[in-house]
Parts: sequence; C-alpha cells; structure tokens
Amino acid sequence: MGMLYLVPTPVGNMEDITLRALRVLKEADLILAEDTRTSGVLLKHYDIRKPMLSHHKFNEHSTAESFASRIEAGETVALITDAGTPGISDPGFMLVRECVRRGIEVQTLPGATAFVPALVTSGLPCDRFCFEGFLPQKKGRKTRMEQLADEGRTMILYESPYRLVKTLTQLAEVMGHDRPAAVCREISKVHEECRRGSLSELAAYFTEVTPKGEIVIIVGGK
Repeated sequence: MGMLYLVPTPVGNMEDITLRALRVLKEADLILAEDTRTSGVLLKHYDIRKPMLSHHKFNEHSTAESFASRIEAGETVALITDAGTPGISDPGFMLVRECVRRGIEVQTLPGATAFVPALVTSGLPCDRFCFEGFLPQKKGRKTRMEQLADEGRTMILYESPYRLVKTLTQLAEVMGHDRPAAVCREISKVHEECRRGSLSELAAYFTEVTPKGEIVIIVGGK
C-alpha cells in the first residue's frame, strides 16, 4: 500500500517551502494539484519532474475514490494546492477522508499557512483563536456574523479583495464599529501589508485604497 502526503506550498515567497517538502515531491509517484498551471511554475522552479493531475473543489467529490484506489495499489501520492496547506479552505478533505476510511496512511507536512503569520502580526491576542475561513457569500452570512459577535476568541477570516469593504462594513454593523481588527494581505510577497485599526477605520481605509491580493481578516474577540 502507498501513502498520501499533504504538502504545503508557499503562500508568497517561493523560498517558503521546506527541504522535506521538496524531497517528498521529488520522490512521489504522482502529484495532485489544485491548478496544474500554477503548481507547474513551482515544480519547474525546483526542477521537479513528476506526473501531475488536477484535484480541485470542482472534481474532488468524483476523483477522491479513484486516487485513493491508486494509493491503495501502491502509489505514493503528494497533494498540493495553489498556496498554503491542503485542506485549509482548499481541496484535500475529501481525499483524506477516503484514505482514512480505507486505512491508508496519511502524512501532512508542516509548512506555510496564510492565517498563522497574519494572526501573529496583527497584534491581537493569539493564545486562543478560532478559524472561520470564508464566510457564506449569501445565505446565512448575517446569521454567521451574529453568531460570531459574542465569540471571545480572536477570529480569523479569509476574504476576497472584491468583498473586503463590504465584509468589514457588515462586521462593524454587527460587532460594533470600534471592534479592533487587522487586515493582512499579500503575505510573504513584495507588497505585504498589515493594516490595524477598528473595523470602521479599516472599512474607510480600504474604501479609499483599493485592496489587492489574498486577504486575511483578524477580528478581536468580544
């Protein structure tokens, strides 16, 4: 029987990958990638030449069983996503669950995850926190925010730059305009920024300055 490796990839700087991750990718029989074009750039940079297939949120329901069967038959498979750790707001859970169900060994390598540097850099308490990922875009969005309003731990949210101002404004309305927060974007990239302030102050700032790149919102607990 083979093995499934979940391999974190850089969220920004190409150097943010471990030596072990590079070794696993070079030794794997097959690499599953969220986007083969995006991952192809990383693999080419490190001269890794292995067969690569797509495994993303649109096909993971239908492909998890077939890939698990290949691992069960003896292949070593490495799963990577466009950036960060597979399974964290990215594909991965379906395949892991199927492998666990079949008794296949799964190993997740430690490595890059966007929310950890954002949380620590924010200056908000990081001894206790909850990860919420992306809020519902439509149905249940306000309800989820209202549920989080009484959360005592620091909260971590992922957001698109196109919805950032709307989200900050809605959070301010539900949680209070003075609730402390931070917006971290382009983590580990050239234009990395961590902007701190109240929810209302951050909403006003990004109304004037158009946000770009990957966004992590850190919100102080009640």
